[in-house]
Amino acid sequence: MCRNRMNKFKIILFALILNTQSVFAVLQVEITKGAEGAAPIAIIPFQRSGLTVSAPADVSSIISADLQRSGKFAPIEKGKLISRPQSIDEMNYKIWRIASIDHVVIGQINVVAPQQYEIEFRLLDVFKGAQVLGFKFKANDKNIRGISHKVSDLIYQQITGQKGAFDTKIAYVTVERKKGKPPAYKLQVADTDGHNPVTVLTSSEPVMSPSWSPDGTRVAYVSFEHRKAEIFIQHLASQKREKVSYSAGINGAPVWSPDGSKLALTLSKGSNTDVHVLDLKSRKFKKITRHWAIDTEPTWLNNTELVFTSSRSGKPQLYRMSINGGKAKRLTYEGNYNANAEVSPDGRSLVFVQGDGQVFKIALLDLQTKFITVLTDGALDESPSFAPNGSMILYAAQATDRGVLAAVSTDGRFKQRLILSEGDVREPTWAPFKR
Repeated sequence: MCRNRMNKFKIILFALILNTQSVFAVLQVEITKGAEGAAPIAIIPFQRSGLTVSAPADVSSIISADLQRSGKFAPIEKGKLISRPQSIDEMNYKIWRIASIDHVVIGQINVVAPQQYEIEFRLLDVFKGAQVLGFKFKANDKNIRGISHKVSDLIYQQITGQKGAFDTKIAYVTVERKKGKPPAYKLQVADTDGHNPVTVLTSSEPVMSPSWSPDGTRVAYVSFEHRKAEIFIQHLASQKREKVSYSAGINGAPVWSPDGSKLALTLSKGSNTDVHVLDLKSRKFKKITRHWAIDTEPTWLNNTELVFTSSRSGKPQLYRMSINGGKAKRLTYEGNYNANAEVSPDGRSLVFVQGDGQVFKIALLDLQTKFITVLTDGALDESPSFAPNGSMILYAAQATDRGVLAAVSTDGRFKQRLILSEGDVREPTWAPFKR
C-alpha cells in the first residue's frame, strides 16, 4: 500500500494493501489491552447429558471468550473457579459474594440425537441471590456457535442494558500471493470472533470497500476484475450479484443509506471526483457535491444527510451536506488529515482516520461537543467500522509488518486484534443486527 497518503490523496479511493498475503483461515483473537474495572463473572463449564456424542463446540468457552472480548467483563479462568455448581440447588451464593464475583452462569448441553442438541443456561445474580435470566435453545452442528453467541448477547444485555453484538457478522478483504500465480483477492464474511469464514468472492484483481446493507442480506463492494473499478451488490443467501455502477473512471466507496433504498458513492464523471447518490429502485444517479476538489468516502448521517472527505480546504477534512443540496459544512479542524468517517449507530459521533505525517490513528468525534478523542496508537490504522451496538470499533492495522484487524472500545480502554495465522487482512466492516 502506498504510504504517501498526504501527497496522493486519490489513493483514498483505492486503499487496499496490494502487497499483503492471506490464507483462508480463522482469525485468531488476541487481547492487547484489558479494561480496568471489568466486571468479574464466572462461566461454569456446561454439564453434558444425553448421548455420549460430543458437541463440536465448547459452548461455555465461547460465551466466556465473547464476554471477555467486549471489554466489560473479566471471566474467571476455569482453573480458578471456587466451585462448579451445575444447578441452582448447588449454588452457594455466600462464597461467591466473599470472592466479589457479580454473576455466575451455569448450564448444560443435552445431546438428544447425533448432531442435535439442547442448550440450557441460567444467569445468576450473586448479590440478589437469584436467577435473573434463563433460556433453552435447540442447536445442531451448523449453528451451535451462533447459538452460543446468542447466549452471550442475552447475558450481555441483561447485565449492561445494552444489546449484545456477538451474534453478528464482519466482512473483510484478504489477498493470497503465491509465486508464479496471480494474486487471489477474497471478500470474506465471518463471525465476530473470526470463526466460520465464508468466501463471498475470489478475484485475481483487487476487491475493496465492502459495505453492508441495513438488513444484513447484501454487501456492496468495488471490484477491479474487469481491469476497471466497478461497484457490485452481492446477495449473500442466493450468491447472486448485480453490477450497479460501471461508468468510465472512478466508481468507489459505496455505502448504503439507513433505509436501504440508496447507495452513496464516489464517481469521477467529468473532470472532478464527486459524491453521488444512486437510487436503487430507479437506478438513477444524483450528483451531490460540485467542487473542483476531491470529494470522496461518503457515509450517511441519516437518510438525507451525508458526511464525506474533501480536500477543498487544501487538506483532507470531513464535511457534512444534505443530499437535497445546500452548502457543505466543515466538521473537522484539528489536524491536517481527517478522513474515512463512519457514523455511530446512535448518530451522536463519528469515527474516522486522523493522520499526522506518515502516522494514522483512529479517532472519535462527538458531534455535539465537537470534542475529538484519539483511540488507537498504531502507525497505520484505517477503515474504522462501528459494532451495531456502538460499543466497539473494528479497524485495519499493522502488526509486525503485516495487516491485521483490530478492535477498540469506544472509550479506548479495551483493545484486541484478529490475526490470520499467515498473511494479511484488510478493509473490515461490521454487519448490522439481524432482522
